[in-house]
Amino acid sequence: MSEYSSTDPTKAQAKAQQRMRAGSMTLSLTPWIIGALILLVLPYVFTSNSGLTIMNQMLITIIFALAYNMLLGQGGMLSFGHAVYMGVGGFLCVHIMNWDAFFGILPLPVLPIFGGLFGMGLALIVGSFSTRKAGTVFAMISLGVGELIAACSVIIVAFFGGEEGVSGDRTYGLPFFGVEFLQQIEVYYLIAFWTIISAALMYLFSRTPIGRMANAVRDNPERAEFLGYSARWVRFYSFVASGFFAGIAGGLFAINYEIVTEENLNTTQSGLILLITFLGGAGFFFGPILGAIVFTLVQTVLSLQTELWAFYAGLLFVATVMYFPGGLAGLLMMHVPAFRLGKLQRMFIPYMRTLLPGLIGLLGAAALIEMIFHWRHASIGDEEMTVYWTTFNSHSILPWIIAIAVTTIGIWLCRTGTPAMLEAWNDANTPDGAGQ
Repeated sequence: MSEYSSTDPTKAQAKAQQRMRAGSMTLSLTPWIIGALILLVLPYVFTSNSGLTIMNQMLITIIFALAYNMLLGQGGMLSFGHAVYMGVGGFLCVHIMNWDAFFGILPLPVLPIFGGLFGMGLALIVGSFSTRKAGTVFAMISLGVGELIAACSVIIVAFFGGEEGVSGDRTYGLPFFGVEFLQQIEVYYLIAFWTIISAALMYLFSRTPIGRMANAVRDNPERAEFLGYSARWVRFYSFVASGFFAGIAGGLFAINYEIVTEENLNTTQSGLILLITFLGGAGFFFGPILGAIVFTLVQTVLSLQTELWAFYAGLLFVATVMYFPGGLAGLLMMHVPAFRLGKLQRMFIPYMRTLLPGLIGLLGAAALIEMIFHWRHASIGDEEMTVYWTTFNSHSILPWIIAIAVTTIGIWLCRTGTPAMLEAWNDANTPDGAGQ
């Protein structure tokens, strides 16, 4: 029985308040140490420059997604223009790179702080009027501000550089303990360091009274106001903190790519971070991390294999919203009760009998989509194509029969095994003897 189910409400309330005061700023070091060790050894697993570039992009996206989740997941504020704060932070950092009198005495690792401060400054201005209301009002204001600044990016050429953007050179900075950040692996460890620091600070922010009240304002702003908390100021502080970490992500982007353009702050980028956060699971702190990892792999690795990667990413997003509204993190957390009951292994065989044929069916459906696309858009005489490392004639009837058969049989087996999987799920999540 939970400690909050005590028959004495006074004692239960006192215990809850004591636990909140004692544990509001605690940070379990184990997952952070494991995460730091993983980031430390990853360059030795993926040694190519392309692998390092993908990991750098992934880590920058993780910071930005976590910053966005401070609004959406913790504060319930849906923003359609949050890429602006990442973009302006990146632009300022690039301009600092080009300012020899200052950048020549500035170590590169502290550069993201300036991007964060600039993003926070813009968030202070915008948040002063946009956080008065949540819901549709906030979403529309964020969209309007995003479009306004995106339009200014091609007008105010002195700062935004017009359509070509602004480029810089990170090697002009003061060497940091002899490291000049000439190699990609040096940049990777810099980004990894800021990823750990930023994620830890955002987690600690979520454990502060303001972070806890952001959850309350998200769920029931009227009740929070009744208890004496200003919903507007809680949203404002969350918005400003989110702008700071988004600016840090922008500074790291400028360091990694040494160029920032209008694409870094337009509505498309804001929509992508919204998709990433929903995909990973906005209701969990680690959800945006999963979303950033999966989407980056889809955007980089899958895009090298097919021109339709954006189509598959859209299907994945729609399927997540429809069937797994908690995102990938929610899907994982659904298995925690079965794990605690020690019954997780009971679902293994039903999962394999259901999900494995379903996966094969989806791969067959993807092959059909690729074949249709090639048949429709290939040039005259180009009849050969490669799917799953197999080259064949797309105008022959046999590949179409195989793809249709694999899709049909796989989906049929998946649907056939679904009842047994649901039964195993219910059994694994029910304590022994609960129904007696």
